[in-house]
Amino acid sequence: MKALLLTAPSTLAIVDFPTPAIADDEVLVRIHACGICGSDFHGWDGSSGRRQAPLIMGHEASGEIVATGPRVEKWHAGDRVTFDSTIYCGVCHFCCQGQINLCENRRVVGVSPNEYKQHGAFAEFVAVPSRILYRLPDTLPFDQAAMIEPVSIAVHAVLRIKIAATDTVVVVGSGMIGLLIVQALRWAGAKRIVAVDLAENRLTLARRLGATHTFNPSTSDVAAEVARLTEGLGADAAFEVVGLTPTVNLAIAVLKRSGSCVLVGNLSPKTQDFPLQAVVTKEITVTGTCSSAGEYPLCLDLIARGVIDVKPMIETVAPLEDGAAWFEKLSAKDGGKYMKVILQP
Repeated sequence: MKALLLTAPSTLAIVDFPTPAIADDEVLVRIHACGICGSDFHGWDGSSGRRQAPLIMGHEASGEIVATGPRVEKWHAGDRVTFDSTIYCGVCHFCCQGQINLCENRRVVGVSPNEYKQHGAFAEFVAVPSRILYRLPDTLPFDQAAMIEPVSIAVHAVLRIKIAATDTVVVVGSGMIGLLIVQALRWAGAKRIVAVDLAENRLTLARRLGATHTFNPSTSDVAAEVARLTEGLGADAAFEVVGLTPTVNLAIAVLKRSGSCVLVGNLSPKTQDFPLQAVVTKEITVTGTCSSAGEYPLCLDLIARGVIDVKPMIETVAPLEDGAAWFEKLSAKDGGKYMKVILQP
């Protein structure tokens, strides 16, 4: 099969690769669309350490089943599917509690840390366990279905805390996940949704997708502006979607006493400084969130019904052969201007 192979840090090549054999409980999926994730980019350049060559990356995918293992019962060739990026075991303590994202034996499609290598979907075919499959709505195109994984991350994050109809919520970072969180907060019923970013084009898109207010920290005192909107109280909740010290501090600074901060961003493996004094004295609740935990059916429905609109965030749909060039574009100084790039084998 044709595959986009990471052969060394920052080096990708189209190669002929063996079509994966399927285990008894697996299916072989012909990939129709696979998105380039931010984690793929940071794996490509070696900065995360979680994409060790040689590796086929890619986990935001959709396609069609072409073969099934002998123990697979409810899936058949021709079924249109997507799949969870997490390969969970289904039997550990956390899986039995429904926390499949915290599986003790967790593997991630298209990821290769020191513990394992799991080839992904920047290829014509991928083999995955049938337990992580989800059926696509008939009307949902493959390119939009490839957005289900980032949508699930956003929805899972929003569901980590209770959102009330009177709440003011700040989203620090208006990249892909931040914009999806803005839409998920609108679905959850938040009264005010404040998007924060340094890029004006992203703030414009945030307003289009449901943000009631937007602020650029380079030109505004965001904490003061949020205080003004809330009659001096501060926001009820904040979602930090970058993962760096300045943005973590800002997410805490905009909160009212007893507010909630959900930490979504995970940009750097390095430790970040944390505003402990503010969290303690304001009695802030800090919540982590990782991946998603079974929200795919909900998210597929939200996309199919247009409640969450992924179309404005798809920058381009390009052939797999253009993948290496797109990684180079995304790594350029102005690479942040691009949204989601989806590759088609």
